[in-house]
Amino acid sequence: MDRVRKALKGQRPRSPSYEPLNAEANGLDGDESGPAYAHPAHSSWLNYAIFLLLGVSMLWAWNMFLAASSYFQKRFSSSPYLLTHFPAYITSISTITNLASVTLLTRLQRSASYPQRIIVSLCLNTVGFTLLATSTTLFRSISEQGYFGFLMVMVFTASLATGLCANGVFAYASGFGVPEYTQAIMTGQAIAGVLPCIAQIVSVLSVRDAPESAPAQESSKSAFAYFLTATAVSVVTLVAFLYFSRSHKAGRSAVETAEDLDNAQEVEHAERKVVGLWTLFKKLRYISMAVFLCFAVTMFFPIFTQQILSVRPQDTAPKLLKPSCFIPLAFLFWNTGDLFGRLLTGIPQLALGHWPRTLFLLSALRLVFIPMYLLCNVRASGAVIDSDTFYLVVVQFLFGLTNGYIGSSCMMGAGEWVEKEEREAAGGFMGLMIVGGLTTGSLMSFLAA
Repeated sequence: MDRVRKALKGQRPRSPSYEPLNAEANGLDGDESGPAYAHPAHSSWLNYAIFLLLGVSMLWAWNMFLAASSYFQKRFSSSPYLLTHFPAYITSISTITNLASVTLLTRLQRSASYPQRIIVSLCLNTVGFTLLATSTTLFRSISEQGYFGFLMVMVFTASLATGLCANGVFAYASGFGVPEYTQAIMTGQAIAGVLPCIAQIVSVLSVRDAPESAPAQESSKSAFAYFLTATAVSVVTLVAFLYFSRSHKAGRSAVETAEDLDNAQEVEHAERKVVGLWTLFKKLRYISMAVFLCFAVTMFFPIFTQQILSVRPQDTAPKLLKPSCFIPLAFLFWNTGDLFGRLLTGIPQLALGHWPRTLFLLSALRLVFIPMYLLCNVRASGAVIDSDTFYLVVVQFLFGLTNGYIGSSCMMGAGEWVEKEEREAAGGFMGLMIVGGLTTGSLMSFLAA
């Protein structure tokens, strides 16, 4: 039997006692170790919706910056250098800040208050995007360089908030031992990519036959609307999470004494097992490398998407195929594919968490999408395959689909490969690997720009 186990090592969970996660979540497991919130219970649609909303909020900021690229292009139109390089600066600063913050937060395990990290992140996003919305109508006379400095500060703030949220949400959800919560977060992230694109397209199309002499004013109105939606999303998510946190504490109070409640935080910190990053990597090596490579390859798509235009001549193209709409339309196709990919993992038979080596191989195969972008109309230089359908469906949609499917499968499957009391740390570690992949990909895509 030992030889059989060794032969199967890397393709089966290390201990069969961690396979029936649903049984543990329903309280059938007598082991009460782990964090204080690991024993609840059940997965309800309301809880699922709140974790989905947290996923939306986590990546809403990032996708708002991408979807607003046409607005930023107008703000930097007088500076060729900034016009060419601002997408790479946004991507690099965002991911480097994410990586630094998540790395630090992942190491601070024992005294971590994951709900507090989530709350702080939502407050930072609320303030940051309120300032961005205000900047679209005030201080319009500021120079391109001055606005670029302000934008980078906002990117840094939003990225710090994303790092706090990513570490807090994945660790918090993993502590419950309910994989559906992690799937809800991943699905929410995909929704966060879809909705900003729709918001920008609608805001641009809603301005009918505006005079060419006032494009900046129209763009500012559109930008004000979709930056303000980011503020609204953060506020709604904050209210929902506070409700969830307080409801959970109220549920615990029904079964715990007053003395237990007074010492709940101390008990949780004492029971929390601190796990080294190298130990986690050894247990999650293939599945963590798969999610790292998946998101590293993915980071090439924002650079290409902001430079590829429709093959239709701009003077005769309908408004939907002009850059102000076509660029967010391309993001919409990618993010829609990403959303469908993450939803597929909600079907247990289609999730690949039990096959980490397969996930790693599929992640590596996604490299084929990068040269496919070069077949499209990059910087209006002409397309090898003269078709917007090829670009939007074959390249963008399928690239997004594979990202959502592989990334979500990795995140959902990670908890099966560690001990029960290590799940929180594993959730934070997998979040770190995502951010590491995004950072590596963004730095490589900077060269591609």
